[in-house]
Amino acid sequence: MKTRKRVLYVLMFLPLVATLIALPFLPEQIPAHYGFDGQVTRYGSKYESLIIPAITLAFGAAMLFEAKIAAKKEKDGENNEKVSITTAIAVVVLFNVLTGFFLYTAFAQTEDIYNISLDVYQIVFMVFGAGMIVIGNVMPKLRMNGLIGLRTGWSMKNETTWKKSQRFGGIAAIVTGVVTIIICCFTRGLLCAGLAVGIQIIALPVEIYYTYRAAKKYGDA
Repeated sequence: MKTRKRVLYVLMFLPLVATLIALPFLPEQIPAHYGFDGQVTRYGSKYESLIIPAITLAFGAAMLFEAKIAAKKEKDGENNEKVSITTAIAVVVLFNVLTGFFLYTAFAQTEDIYNISLDVYQIVFMVFGAGMIVIGNVMPKLRMNGLIGLRTGWSMKNETTWKKSQRFGGIAAIVTGVVTIIICCFTRGLLCAGLAVGIQIIALPVEIYYTYRAAKKYGDA
């Protein structure tokens, strides 16, 4: 557990450290927003590059707090805390990648993100897909709680419905993660983003419906 927390702390602070090192070398005005066509719609101060690092720190701190609460709700073991920290690491890795990408576009003064070899949508959703695979592998280890996991009134009916739901949710997360990575290998830009988000939208009601079916079948267990 201590190792996971150390990794999380490093990933929480890495974007801030990297941005502070880069800040003196950045142009005073950098691309701050891109439109759907990939063109710059607004330039802003180079200090706006600190926004994502600040969000990274805030998110990491919130997840550490959630992990602490989840741990208290578990009678024995550290499963919930481990899953919370692992989930936090997966998401914070994404923030690190975003920080690197936007520092790159700031240095290069990129006016059209579709004209560079690095496609932000491919990068973001490929990392997201990998994160889903990691989360899916740890979900079945979750103990019943009201903070993390596939939580519905049906999944929390009893221990059996909870375990069945987390196992199904984990499998669904792995499958959607793999499909998302495949999508990123063959598409770019908004098409990549739309398909990747669409997979998540399709998966969610399927997972919720499974918790209903599990409650119907094992609700009296």
